[in-house]
Amino acid sequence: MDSSAAPAPHPPEIAAADVRALTPADLRWALAAGWDDFRALRGDILFLPLIYAAIGFVAAAVAFNRDLFPLIFPMAAGFALVGPIAAAGFYEIARRREAGLDTSWFHFLDPMSGRSRLPLLFLAAMLAGLFLLWVAVAQGIYGQTLGRLGPSTPGAFLSALFTTPEGWRMILLGNLAGAGFALAALIVSAFSFPMVVDRAVDPLAAVMTSVRAFAKSPMTMLRWGATVAAILLLASIPLFIGLMVALPVLGYATWHLYTRAVVREP
Repeated sequence: MDSSAAPAPHPPEIAAADVRALTPADLRWALAAGWDDFRALRGDILFLPLIYAAIGFVAAAVAFNRDLFPLIFPMAAGFALVGPIAAAGFYEIARRREAGLDTSWFHFLDPMSGRSRLPLLFLAAMLAGLFLLWVAVAQGIYGQTLGRLGPSTPGAFLSALFTTPEGWRMILLGNLAGAGFALAALIVSAFSFPMVVDRAVDPLAAVMTSVRAFAKSPMTMLRWGATVAAILLLASIPLFIGLMVALPVLGYATWHLYTRAVVREP
């Protein structure tokens, strides 16, 4: 028997991991740790969130097309649904720093070339599907409310939005639907993405772990979701520029919150 042969890789875990209860103090600690990571590592990876900011700016510019203008807010709000996809590289950098490993910027793409690749693709497809469904629902709400009035310009759209019953109905229904999609995304993705970056695990097991963590600390997780949404909203004004800081900080912070919430392998 060849003793020099490399050990076989661990098979992926197929059961949800154990979780711990979270408190508001854990949220504050995670954000502080995320900020500390950003200050230590920003010189390496600052250009990466810049790319995301540029993509957001282009998406907003395209949405100013007359026919797409009503979808500006749903598209911007939906950015938060797919945020964990972009953050996978930040989880890897934070994981490496925690383990005392090299944190050079080229490790940002490591999750897409190793054991995490297929689970990440599965989770990304799940969130992409959720995002597309949200846009379709938002378009349907518009068509059944303000779309019946047929505003022809962005100015007419904004005027009708706040001065007509159809506009207020669209605001109410859109926010209720958006809150539902945001909650679904939070529950299934809050810790599933960092978990598949952290270790060999079946993506469905990672999703179930995230669901279990939310059920363990629902109020704290809702507070986390509201905090992330508020930071992303502020960072998006103006022109998504603040995402250059918000994305890596939140990515690192989510990793640290994951280490508090999910029982990890020794």
